[in-house]
Amino acid sequence: MSASSVELNGAWAIVTGGSRGIGHAIGKELARRGSDVLILFRQDEKAAQAVVAELRALGVRSQARQVDVRQFDAVQVAVEELAETGRPIAILVNCAGITADRTVGKLSLADWQAVIDTNLTASFLIATAVLPHMRAAGYGRIVNIGSIIGQTGNRGQTNYAAAKAGILGFTKALARETAKYDITVNAVCPGFIDTDMLATIPAEIVDTIRRRIPKGRLGLPEEVAFAVAFLAAPRAAYITGQVINVNGGEYM
Repeated sequence: MSASSVELNGAWAIVTGGSRGIGHAIGKELARRGSDVLILFRQDEKAAQAVVAELRALGVRSQARQVDVRQFDAVQVAVEELAETGRPIAILVNCAGITADRTVGKLSLADWQAVIDTNLTASFLIATAVLPHMRAAGYGRIVNIGSIIGQTGNRGQTNYAAAKAGILGFTKALARETAKYDITVNAVCPGFIDTDMLATIPAEIVDTIRRRIPKGRLGLPEEVAFAVAFLAAPRAAYITGQVINVNGGEYM
């Protein structure tokens, strides 16, 4: 590990959606800085275990647990079992997310609810599970992953935009409730990041997106992870209720 890797001092970080894309990059960045990392994933166990092996190679403890973060009981069990290791839970990164894109006239209630539950309600559920441990310790860092779409809206993504806009309100309100316990709550809003999720968009649309970004390129998962790690650091103690945009200047 590098000289800066002692920054997070071996406490646990929980990263939801940590088996791929931005979540994978966040777990890796936190591990580089000395944090032990629990990856919560929904489907791809092989990918999750590969991430665990990668993080352990950086010299930290790491685990993966298959959890439907929309289920209150499952989330509670995962957090309580982690707490039983005897090491503090210092960081929570809410990164789990899905899309189900359709215009409103074609959007089913099931697709609306699935996106709201995964991208918004799950953040509430795991925060309620983690917060008693953070309050008891008098310390915590919560970082919620929003999106540029929650700030600007986007055709065919009313469900996703609503969920990500909700994340920003949730972040600010929770920050006011937790500040006195030295628990900070912040959000990072990525723009268009080069991940598997973006790979589902037709190439010509991606080219159009790229042309409107002042930086002239898509973002990298590692660039989002750097912002998350900054907010998760002990020295970010006076930053709470804030939103950091990582979008190449597309939304200012």
